[in-house]
Order: sequence, then structure tokens, then C-alpha cells
Amino acid sequence: MKAILLATCTALMLAACSPPSDTTATAQTSQTAPTAEAPATAVAMPEITIYHLEGRRSERLVWLMEELGLPYNLQFTRGDLGSSMAAIRAINPGMPVAPTVTYGGQVLVESGAIIEMILARHGNGQLVPPLDSPDFATHLLWMHYAEGSLASRAIADYRVWQIAPPQARSPLVDSEAVVQFAEDFLDNKPYFGGDDFSAADIMMVFPLNFAMVLNIVDQNQFPNILAWRQKIETRPAYQAMLAKARPDGMVGSLPALPQHAPPGPR
Repeated sequence: MKAILLATCTALMLAACSPPSDTTATAQTSQTAPTAEAPATAVAMPEITIYHLEGRRSERLVWLMEELGLPYNLQFTRGDLGSSMAAIRAINPGMPVAPTVTYGGQVLVESGAIIEMILARHGNGQLVPPLDSPDFATHLLWMHYAEGSLASRAIADYRVWQIAPPQARSPLVDSEAVVQFAEDFLDNKPYFGGDDFSAADIMMVFPLNFAMVLNIVDQNQFPNILAWRQKIETRPAYQAMLAKARPDGMVGSLPALPQHAPPGPR
């Protein structure tokens, strides 16, 4: 059992799987045209390179840059997670995760922190509600809820339920509860950014897809989330991200659970 837990933990944390043996390693670079000259108060934009694994959290950074129209380099080996991870280890041996981003002379990790930094320095007020808007507080809530509550709970349940499928709801907060909290918010707002799309929506896509695609929760219980997801996936920047960062679809996906916890009260 310990070996199985360790193997699953490694796959989830490093997001790496065995690459296809007949794939030739190639590096891809993607760059959008820069926007108009930034105001004098903006911080100068250094060269940004996103080290990427297909279908992983690094997609958030590609999507963000496409939404903002900012230039970036995208580094990964198409269809070969092993080679893509080797490139990450070469520049970030102490914490080889996707995304790893080089920002000028700095090497950065943590997609949420990188998004907040880019928005603060180069976003020119885009993808963040105004400070005096009630949506600003909930925007920040969902920016951090995505990994702090949602992803951590879903990943923990996935690991355990791979070994022992659940027979009943947990009396504690479980994956269904953390997804339901998001579902309830969308009863009253069209986006996790509030009245308008924001970077919080970019953050929330990955853990919600993880929970639903891997059968950690029953997606049919969450119609608001399904409608929200359908809406944001039509955005031109999202479609550009898919074309550049996931040209062959998901690569090395984890297996879906055979069953999730039955619905009902905890």
C-alpha cells in the first residue's frame, strides 16, 4: 500500500508519466505579439519562458499570457513528458515542477503566485476586479481556494480512493463538499471573478477538471460549473492556449476512479 501511495503521490506532484518511446524530442517556442506600449508606471517586461507539461498547471500561465496579449516563450517537448520534465530539471533541479518559469534572471514556481505577480506588474488592471469592488475579495478567495482547499482535497481523496473506493460520504469536508461550495457561488455570479471573467477563473479550471474528469465527483451534480466551463472554454485566449500548449490533447493522463463517494449528506 505504501508503494502505491508513493507512486500516486509522485505522479500527482511532478505530473510526469512515462513518455512514448518512439517520440523525437523537440522544443517548441510560442510567442504572441506584444500589446501597445505600456504606461510609464508599468514595470519593464523581462523575457518570460514557461516550462510546460501538457495538460498540467502550466497551462494557466499560457492562458494568462494569451488573455493579456503579452510575449512569452513556451518550452516543452510535444507528446514527451519525460523530455519536458528533463528540461525543467535542468534549470530547476531543487523543485522540478510545472510550471517552472524563468522571469528575467529569476526561476519561479507556483502558478498562482506567478499569475498575481504578472498581473501586478504587467496586467494594467486586466483580469482583476477593481479594489473597491465587492468582487475583489471573492476574486482573491477563488485565486487561493483553487489550490488551498479544492485541489488539495481532491488529490487526497483520489489517492485514498484508488486503494479503497469510498462506500459513503466522509463526515469531514470531502471533494463533493469543496466542489459544491464553488457550485453554490455560481448560483449568483457568472464567473469566479464575480460579474466579469478574472484570473480566478483561470485558476479554478484545473482543479475542477481534475475532480470531474477523474471521477472524484459526479459532474452531473454541478450544472452551474458545467455551464461556466462551457462558457469560458469558448474564449479565444483559451482556444489559443489549447492550440499551443495541448496540441495533441491530454498526454499521460491519470486513470479515472472506478467510483466516487455516493451523493448525499455527510
